[in-house]
Amino acid sequence: MTILKRGTRRSVKTGMPPGAVVYVGEHKAASQRISLIHFNAADFREQEITDLPASIPFLADATTTWLNVDSLQNTETVTHIGNYLGLHPLLLEDLVNSAQRPKFEDYDAYLFFVLKMLTYDPDTHSVNAEQVSIVLGPNYVLSFQEGDTGDVFDSVRARLKAGNTRIRSSGADFLAYALIDSIVDQYFVVLEQFGDDFEALDEELVGDPSKETLNSIYQLKRQLITVRRSIWPLREVVNALERDNTPLLREEVHVYLRDLYDHTIQVIETVETMRDVVGGMLDIYLSSVSNRTNDIVKFLTIFGSIFIPLTFLAGVYGMNFHYMPELGIRWAYPAFWLITIATIVGLLYYFRRKRWI
Repeated sequence: MTILKRGTRRSVKTGMPPGAVVYVGEHKAASQRISLIHFNAADFREQEITDLPASIPFLADATTTWLNVDSLQNTETVTHIGNYLGLHPLLLEDLVNSAQRPKFEDYDAYLFFVLKMLTYDPDTHSVNAEQVSIVLGPNYVLSFQEGDTGDVFDSVRARLKAGNTRIRSSGADFLAYALIDSIVDQYFVVLEQFGDDFEALDEELVGDPSKETLNSIYQLKRQLITVRRSIWPLREVVNALERDNTPLLREEVHVYLRDLYDHTIQVIETVETMRDVVGGMLDIYLSSVSNRTNDIVKFLTIFGSIFIPLTFLAGVYGMNFHYMPELGIRWAYPAFWLITIATIVGLLYYFRRKRWI
């Protein structure tokens, strides 16, 4: 089940024909940015596009082209690009729908990927999931990002700028692989940051867990659900991509896709392990609370057991009978306290022998 974020409304498309380019997602005050990179083994050019219609055609150059669009609220940009490249209307519809499940589709002339890019906020200890769509053509790669707050592609850009790198001379298919690989590598970074939260919670559980600890466990569990929902379908995506016989992917790229599939499996196994650990943490918390309650009940029981015989003695000698022989003895009062203290010491000794205290 896909949980929609606040501001996401599928109902806005009710009654519209298939392929309607309507943005479905969280509406933010975002500014759309479009960057264009042309490259080959000997050349690299990068520019920011402020007027997309005037910049078309942007694939006229005999180089590999990477067009990146940040923020999809302005659907006219997607429409312009789709019309120029002849992209399928259903693909354009999926591009502007941020509630998509990670998937892979082969349109013969181009390939389409939908992925989730994860980032970790250390201040709120939460994971932000942003949709990234990638279109791979014969000599171009299009990437569409849901927001404009940054991405994980800086390392790819740095490798493109540097000379004598494999990505500069490998074409569009290797660039698409590199973008997907950067997203998967970011999953490892997010999971490592989760590991720090696990260690902090583990120390609290061993020490003195509180209600705030329980809230932290539930928050961590919710965040792992978000991560799992974003990562789990990726295995199917990479597996289908690896087995696809499209001419858009050269044989040498399939070797890297197999490595990418291994990384995906590692991420999924790590997430499943973390889910088991969170479940164990919840059990440990409940056990700690139960043990604390048992200690309190044991203390009260021992305390009450000590005072039961003392209450009996005080009740007997508190009766107002005139002929009570002990009341006329000179040392009756000190004897009463000796018996009381002896009773207390005897009970404590007995409880200690039984290892109840």
